[in-house]
Amino acid sequence: MDEMTEEEPGVLVTVGEDNVCRITIDRPNVGNSLSPLARDTLIQSFARAGADPAVRAVLLRATGDRHFCAGAGLSPDPPAEPAREKRPGDIARMLQNGWQRLIVAVLDCDKPVVAAVKGTAAGAGASLVLACDLVVMAQEATLVQAFVHRGVLPDSGAIHLLTRIVGLRRAAELLMLGEPVDAATCERLGLVNRVVARQETDAAAEELARRLAAGPTVALALTKRLLSVSSESGRERAFEQEAWAQEVVSRTADLQEGLQAFAERRRPRFRGF
Repeated sequence: MDEMTEEEPGVLVTVGEDNVCRITIDRPNVGNSLSPLARDTLIQSFARAGADPAVRAVLLRATGDRHFCAGAGLSPDPPAEPAREKRPGDIARMLQNGWQRLIVAVLDCDKPVVAAVKGTAAGAGASLVLACDLVVMAQEATLVQAFVHRGVLPDSGAIHLLTRIVGLRRAAELLMLGEPVDAATCERLGLVNRVVARQETDAAAEELARRLAAGPTVALALTKRLLSVSSESGRERAFEQEAWAQEVVSRTADLQEGLQAFAERRRPRFRGF
């Protein structure tokens, strides 16, 4: 497959011959915060990656070393013109159609998503990191749930994501105090998978993405779904979903290749279907 490059406002997307879709947040002049247009472009990028058979893994990264994503980029200045009066339901609709939709796009992407975090991920930007399947973080990077410092209720899935990863007590501490969490603490709490030197972050994340792209794509997609089900439901539903997923995987060519490679004592050559 030829190298393909697509450029959208604030978001760069490339799909390489290694079947990895690389999505780059490219707004370093505003801390890689996401405007509504950039956020919607990111949502569309994940949707396309999930549906594209040429894509077998996604790598999410950001331009520059200082910020991974500063979230929605709230401005400290008042608007130039008074906004119209909010109607009941406006805020809920804005959140559901905005940042919640982005987090869902990452969680529901049929391809595994790896994040390379070299700088600060704050507020909704931290939620974006937590929604990814695997996270490589630079030693100098931090996560911060900054909502409390602005008098804002934690949103963009922050409460749900943190609680299922670190548990109730730790989630309460991170959200209610809003203190920056350094890379070593993130690794200890299970918020990230690997911590490396900043100059090694991209290479380490690339290596993980390529490994996933070379894996059995359908089985990985269903593993991702079952992980979500298991963290959000009881044993009965989790076991039911596991049995259904195994039925689907049993009909894939990659399963047959895996079994044959095992019998022949060689590395499998998965094709993604």
